[in-house]
Amino acid sequence: MRNKLVLLFSFCFVSIAFSQEKTKNFSLKEAISFAVKNNYSAKTAQSNIEAAKQKQWETTTIGLPEVSAKVNYQNWLKQQISLLPAEITGGIPGTFIPVTFGTKQNINAAVTVKQLVFDGSYIVALQSAKTYLNISRQASEKTALTIREGVINAYGNVLLAEKSIEILEGNKKILLKNLNDTQKIYQNGLNEEEDVEQLQITLANVKSQLNKTKRLKMIGYKMLNLSMGNPIDDLIVLTDNLDSLILDNIDLNLIGESLNVKNHIDFKIAENNREGNRLLFLLEKSKALPTLKAFANFGYAGNSNSFDFLNNSQEWYNSSLVGVSLEVPIFSSFKRRSKTHQAKIELENSDIQLIEVKEKLSLQAVAAKSDYQFSIEQYQSAKQNLKLAGRIEKKQQIKFFEGVSSSFDLSQAQNQLYTQQQNYIQSMLAVISKKAALENALNIPLK
Repeated sequence: MRNKLVLLFSFCFVSIAFSQEKTKNFSLKEAISFAVKNNYSAKTAQSNIEAAKQKQWETTTIGLPEVSAKVNYQNWLKQQISLLPAEITGGIPGTFIPVTFGTKQNINAAVTVKQLVFDGSYIVALQSAKTYLNISRQASEKTALTIREGVINAYGNVLLAEKSIEILEGNKKILLKNLNDTQKIYQNGLNEEEDVEQLQITLANVKSQLNKTKRLKMIGYKMLNLSMGNPIDDLIVLTDNLDSLILDNIDLNLIGESLNVKNHIDFKIAENNREGNRLLFLLEKSKALPTLKAFANFGYAGNSNSFDFLNNSQEWYNSSLVGVSLEVPIFSSFKRRSKTHQAKIELENSDIQLIEVKEKLSLQAVAAKSDYQFSIEQYQSAKQNLKLAGRIEKKQQIKFFEGVSSSFDLSQAQNQLYTQQQNYIQSMLAVISKKAALENALNIPLK
């Protein structure tokens, strides 16, 4: 029996240890930090940066020397016949003699070196590759800010569900007691059946809302896992709660923060877009410039009627060639001019868009400050209203059980209390989410 108890205890200990190993604890800051590294979009953004670096090097290599080697082996199964006039060998004029030239087998090997000397489009391409890398890095920064806001909202929704469940469980417990007491009073003939039925309706509504919130909590955890880059069924424990987060997220000094538009990631992205259009304009203009290339070729050739190329007696004939190639565009039927003009229009449009982005970011910051300030005011108001609704509901309970108030009056007070409870926790979540939106609007970096 003792051995069985030891075995059972060991099994439970292992099960608990395994469960603890599988469960991960996250504060909000830890969840954000984890998501910035593991979120699917974050991983893609990092991969895009690496791809942009490779693209930049690919573009750079266009202007570097290129070396290629080539070997050709030919074996005539039946050599090609050529016809020569017969009179050159004393034959009948007007007739021909079939002859073959060369050997049945030959090998040619050559090494070619190419070098781009000048190409205007290459210079533009180098600048474009650098701009493309900047765009990828800025996209990654933008993604991180978006992930932060998404994780804050997802984390907050889970806490909201947990807080709602806690409140609803408390309401349910009180309602069950009230219903039980009311049924006893009714059985003693001291109140009406309607009083019992009214409480049953209220209790049924609370139970329904509780079941719904439990399901939302389950979905909320899955959404949080998804936003963090976890498998959606991973077990995680949130170490923060709404009460602690609300204290960290009420910061009136944030409303006084000024916006530096030029440092905002969206403005930088718009600037890079303009730079890309400027380079496209330069590219079209560069197509009117000449292109100069240099090359050198070194080769050997061997000929034989049999495969004797590996013998020391085989004779090899070398050759070499150097040269330059100059290509000058002269007339393109105005196609080049048309494309250059289109690129110029796109550049002018990007200048307009840059101004628009600047104005939008300024307006967005003002609106986000207003929303954040309003959320704080709403939270303070909801907190006060919750206290008042709680006192009213308690007074109605006392009056109801003393027989000086109806079940309808009690039901109204209870529903008012439940509404204020939800308003209160919703206002807490609003403060947290509006602060996250304001931090993005002000382009406050990740800490």
